[in-house]
Amino acid sequence: MRFRRSTPVIAMTMLAAACSHQQTLQNVEPQATRVALARGQADLQCPAATSRVVSSVLVEPPVTYSLGTDRLEYTIGVSGCGKERTYPVVCVQDGSGCYIPQPGDAKK
Repeated sequence: MRFRRSTPVIAMTMLAAACSHQQTLQNVEPQATRVALARGQADLQCPAATSRVVSSVLVEPPVTYSLGTDRLEYTIGVSGCGKERTYPVVCVQDGSGCYIPQPGDAKK
């Protein structure tokens, strides 16, 4: 009987966590978009380029890294002047910074 009573509580907790993750992703999205857009405008040599979010995900650190922080990963498409590029953008969960990883960067 105890299991049946706790099931709704567990489900509500999981739903609340998913909502807060979505909110976090939405809050940091403008910063991630600015980083990709600036890079895309330069790479495409197109100051009029625009950007769009292709995907976003919150990546939690492995349990073994107790001091790790969640990382937000976005895929941003930038297009303009007849060209298009897609950029991966990684951000710190607290919104303190975003960057485009260089080829060969190890995921942490």
